Amino acid sequence: MSEDTTPDSAGFETRARIDTTKPHSARFWNYFVGGKDNYKVDREIGDQIKGIFPGLVDVAHTSRLFLGRAVGHLAGQQGIRQFLDIGTGLPTADNTHQVAQRVAPDARIVYVDNDPIVLTHANALLTSTPEGRTDYLDADLYDPESVLRAAAGTLDMSQPVALMILNTLGHVADYEQARDLVRRLMAGLPSGSYLVISDSTATSEGMVAASNAYNASGAVPYYVREVEEIAGFFDGLELLEPGVVRVPEWRPEAGAPDEDEAKDVDAFCGVGRKA
Repeated sequence: MSEDTTPDSAGFETRARIDTTKPHSARFWNYFVGGKDNYKVDREIGDQIKGIFPGLVDVAHTSRLFLGRAVGHLAGQQGIRQFLDIGTGLPTADNTHQVAQRVAPDARIVYVDNDPIVLTHANALLTSTPEGRTDYLDADLYDPESVLRAAAGTLDMSQPVALMILNTLGHVADYEQARDLVRRLMAGLPSGSYLVISDSTATSEGMVAASNAYNASGAVPYYVREVEEIAGFFDGLELLEPGVVRVPEWRPEAGAPDEDEAKDVDAFCGVGRKA
């Protein structure tokens, strides 16, 4: 990655310099899932937090696996062909479009982020099957109506959409504001649409300590919430079984971690349907 403001091969142009003096959430998470798109400052705070709370590595890996299971279920069992993924992060293996289009080659996916680092890697998210389509929007979660208007250039907003907001809402400090953003996004989607959320939770002293250390590093803060608050994002929706649970417990596949291991993961998730 370059620190300079340069266009990438997809024709996008980074609109701000990439600050390598402070940790960054996308690069930090990329380090935790074994990626290479990170800097020394990200690895240093990552190693510090591993020393405080090694379990955050499990949170990162199991959250990624949840994405795959949720997208696979919605594209396969529920027939969803459109996905709106907000808070994209850096591309890794099994991104939303790859999972969805393996199941349904005609699936359409729109990624949304407003981060210059993610923007420089957006070309990696724009591969698609001939039958489907992927797109990337440089847009802001804090302006849901603009996100929906822009996404309508790729997605048919008269047909169900799966709204994915994974490990992103923790960056919204005020809980009621976070709930309002989710409500406004879902209000613009038709009946039969789905909401998919996962976030780290304040379910252990180690996770709280890790969150505090990360927030003290100079990075954009990430606030861990109570499980009841994660559940509150699904108010008014029909929760799919098994409800709001730790990420490894959502429809685990054969060979998944056993129940005792799952209890140690400080991240919860859910999938809800709009009636």
